[in-house]
Amino acid sequence: MLKQVVAFRDVDRAHLLHKSYGDEAALETAVRGIIQDVRARGDEAVREYTRRFDGVDFAQGCRVSPEEMEEASKKADPAICREVARAKDNIEAFHVKQKRVSWMEPKGDGCVLGQLMIPLQRVGIYVPGGTAPYLGSVLMNAVPARVAGVEEIVMATPPQADGSVLPEMLVAALLCGVKEIYKMGGAQAIAAMAYGTSTIGKVDKITGPGNIYVTLAKKLVYGSVDIDMLAGPSEILILADADGKPEELAADLLSQAEHDVLASAILISPDRGLLEATVSEVEKQVELLPRSEIARASWEKYGAAILVEDLEQGMELVNAVAPEHFELVVRDPYAWLGKVRNAGAVFIGRSTPEPVGDYFAGPNHILPTGGAARFFSVLDVDAFMKKTSVIQYSQEALQRDAGSIMALARKEGFEAHARAVEKRLGK
Repeated sequence: MLKQVVAFRDVDRAHLLHKSYGDEAALETAVRGIIQDVRARGDEAVREYTRRFDGVDFAQGCRVSPEEMEEASKKADPAICREVARAKDNIEAFHVKQKRVSWMEPKGDGCVLGQLMIPLQRVGIYVPGGTAPYLGSVLMNAVPARVAGVEEIVMATPPQADGSVLPEMLVAALLCGVKEIYKMGGAQAIAAMAYGTSTIGKVDKITGPGNIYVTLAKKLVYGSVDIDMLAGPSEILILADADGKPEELAADLLSQAEHDVLASAILISPDRGLLEATVSEVEKQVELLPRSEIARASWEKYGAAILVEDLEQGMELVNAVAPEHFELVVRDPYAWLGKVRNAGAVFIGRSTPEPVGDYFAGPNHILPTGGAARFFSVLDVDAFMKKTSVIQYSQEALQRDAGSIMALARKEGFEAHARAVEKRLGK
């Protein structure tokens, strides 16, 4: 049975925005236990969870050896490695433009105010494994970190069934200057990077998407380390007018549905015929996919075809959903671009399907999900840098501003603050 087109007034926004992972309280309790165990037992706990969840036993530790890295360079598909290198160049060129520099502003009275931009020292990047190898996630995590000037980038990724890491993933890491790689996944990997073990040094920040266990682990270790965001299942929302092509729109919807059974794929349009034709196309195309079972489950539960009165009403719903990926497939997209308030990334026009951004264009594909685009931004170079203020006052400036500073300090009840200024005035 084909999915029904839903009118704007009948849209269940709660269903679009909130997905069920099951008993999240129980999941968080389980993840908390894993974290505590890794903190207490270190490498042995990581080894035990890797054996239990990934079916691999690393008796000699889970770090990728120099020999494995060298072997990966020989085994990797040269054609894929060339494309990875091209994508890396595009991503680097885009992110270099984001880098901010330290600045100082001398004042005429001898004051100097400024800001230091300091890269983080050691960062952990998580690259998912499981149902698919994520080559792009290696680049999207590591390139901005390297551009920022991070000296130590640690990569964690779940091992394959034979205990290896996909050779192309290792080559991608090498291209980005990542040499410290661990074959570990899930909450145990997040805990090991956050708190350290006898063989894994703790990091300052953890970035990268993962499953619910990874996301909950990042949430729980936050404060001991920084994190980028709490990423959930992938999302695509398309706003299209009558000029949209159903076969193209259906393919775009399925490009996210095939990620995960919890992924969402939503089409909004004021054209009922387009919506109905696209739904039919989705039903045809999903059967041709290698991951059809996943894509169909996603489409059936979290897919939607929504009829709006006009594009204005459609944009209202876009901003309410705050999608991870937003395709703007309308006649005059730049007339509507300024109305976008909440979206992780915007893909403009028929010739810009979402995978262009996933792999190759240059902007980062690690984006806020689950409505978090209302307050979170895409992963960028700033995420790997700290800002430190610089303040220097001259005696002349201190005398000028002393009264104001002391008045404010005493109003707050901090007499010692006021006296720290007063002592320098010879009083």
